[in-house]
Amino acid sequence: MPMLSHFQMNFHALIVYAMKVWTCICYMFNRQVRAFVQHQPVKYQEFPLSPLSRHRLGMVQRKTLVLDLDETLIHSHHDAMPRNSVKPGTPHDFTVKVTIDRHPVRFFVHKRPHVDFFLDTVSKWYDLVIFTASMEIYGAAVADKLDNGRNILRRRYYRQHCTPDFSSYTKDLSAICSDLNRIFIIDNSPGAYRCFPNNAIPIKSWFSDPMDCSLLSLLPTLDALRFTNDVRSVLSRNLQLHHLW
Repeated sequence: MPMLSHFQMNFHALIVYAMKVWTCICYMFNRQVRAFVQHQPVKYQEFPLSPLSRHRLGMVQRKTLVLDLDETLIHSHHDAMPRNSVKPGTPHDFTVKVTIDRHPVRFFVHKRPHVDFFLDTVSKWYDLVIFTASMEIYGAAVADKLDNGRNILRRRYYRQHCTPDFSSYTKDLSAICSDLNRIFIIDNSPGAYRCFPNNAIPIKSWFSDPMDCSLLSLLPTLDALRFTNDVRSVLSRNLQLHHLW
């Protein structure tokens, strides 16, 4: 009888342990499902323009959308970096090989989620310009990969086109388009558009979050903005956003 009691106690303990493990597994699974559902992207669906919308669009000039590269559309790193912001083993989307100061350097580039869909969509609405504070030899190679033969990222500006500002660089939008009514920039660095706050849309810096939906979230605003006479009439109302990023 004592032997049976001992067996029963062990069996009961095993059942309790198994229930705890199962509860933990269910909790983790549900947590992942909730996270997935909360961040599940919905593709932005375009609908044909109404006659009124077509008329309105025909009354305004086509605008220019300036796009930053690093931490806005992509994130990259190379072996020589002392601190990698991407977890080891995270697969990159493509590799860029360049020579800097006579030294070959390999950059491992990660594309921000939905960047291809984003570029395809906004290229129908705007003339796209890449403006990066990175060196041209690197920025051009990355832009070529993002363009992927679509010929939508033809105009590009690099570090030599920026204005040094202490430890950072500012980007002169007026050098791209003298009419500030119809040009604006999306950039993760507020310092880059410090001189043009009314012509900017801030975006959070991106490094490796696979659930990021920031680019998709901008599409409704970008869709509507093309109908305005002056982008500043809308973007100047969101100046408080520039202090949040």
